[in-house]
Amino acid sequence: MTSEPSAAGSDPRRTALRENAVAVVKKAAIATKWLVLGAGTAILALFGVIASILVAALCLVGVGVFLLAPTLSVVRWIADLERRRLAAMGIPVPSPYSSDPTEWREAWQFLRSDPAPRRDIVWLCIHATFGLAVGLLPLELLSNAVEELTAPLWWHLSPPGGATMLGGLIPIDSGAEARWATVTGLCWAILWFVLPPLLLRAQVASGSRWLPPHPDVDLSARVVELTTTRAAALDAHAVELRRIERALHDGAQNRLVTVAVLTGAARQALARDPATADPFLEKAQQSAEVALAELRSVVRSILPPVLESEGLPGALSALAAQCPVETRVDTHVSPRCPVAVEAIAYYTVAEALTNVTRHSGAQRADVQVLRQGNTLVVEVRDDGAGGAVVELGSGLAGIRGRVEAHDGTLQVDSPAGGPTTVMAVIPCG
Repeated sequence: MTSEPSAAGSDPRRTALRENAVAVVKKAAIATKWLVLGAGTAILALFGVIASILVAALCLVGVGVFLLAPTLSVVRWIADLERRRLAAMGIPVPSPYSSDPTEWREAWQFLRSDPAPRRDIVWLCIHATFGLAVGLLPLELLSNAVEELTAPLWWHLSPPGGATMLGGLIPIDSGAEARWATVTGLCWAILWFVLPPLLLRAQVASGSRWLPPHPDVDLSARVVELTTTRAAALDAHAVELRRIERALHDGAQNRLVTVAVLTGAARQALARDPATADPFLEKAQQSAEVALAELRSVVRSILPPVLESEGLPGALSALAAQCPVETRVDTHVSPRCPVAVEAIAYYTVAEALTNVTRHSGAQRADVQVLRQGNTLVVEVRDDGAGGAVVELGSGLAGIRGRVEAHDGTLQVDSPAGGPTTVMAVIPCG
């Protein structure tokens, strides 16, 4: 009788242990994935370091100056790949570059006056050595763990000296040694569970330190950008207010005026002949109902109630259900974003689907919303005719204004013949 409560009480503990174990394995696997991708950029960085050394040596004899511009372009390309990897990990690193030098004199002046290429070269050297080593280490740990945990199954099939443990330091010549190899394999596995997140932190440290703009760089360009986006936000706000004013003036206000006129006519009819008042009251009721519907529509256009109650996934699902074009929605937004970010994402999808319905001739649309660290990525893709452009006064221009006002970016890829992809990247930290 006493064993049942203890068994029942152990279930939650077993479940918690299982969930913790799965979380540890998942964390190690994700860290290993990013470390291996970092090792890929480290290999490219190694080639970049070699190329930079060769060009520097050639500059001593005067020939290398003509290779400065292409070399700096290659260094920037490798650094931009790392910036994209860091951004995908939720560590946004802005690019310090505004343009690429195309002529050797410009490249020489650029290298002397701008700290950005020098910082990229410093990162290149660190990442090509330390970053490559720590990027390959998790694969070595995992390989050793699998090899030595399974050693009792295959050691006797290998040639003399072919089976080893402790990373190849000790040969396995007997079954007892093979069983000991499982112990060392378990140690390798534990190291794989523990080390990759720490190694990843160490690997990305150099990119976080050297790839952003220099702290002392002139911020005038950033001030101009913020001023422009602030003006665009104010313009978008003014346009939205005018739209709401027109919707109220041309719709609900006129309906309410009609209700007032019909109510006055009904009162006069009641005084003369009560039987004639009923048609006026019926029309007044219909006008009032239409006015209420238009008011609800205006309120929903300001901030849809479903966005607050159901969150972004529910709001987008409702939006897709109302779209005449077949639309598939895929959302991963945990934890939930701030309401302002959700509103921008909602209107981005709403305007994009409106364009799909009106102009693209598409048969299908796909909406994907993904939160990556402190960034929300919204992507709407359709199989229509393409040719969409961001023009002043267009819906896409309105989306860009909303997104850039929140320090985000909008990209529209719509070649003639399709498909069209609208992607907004919105900070949500």
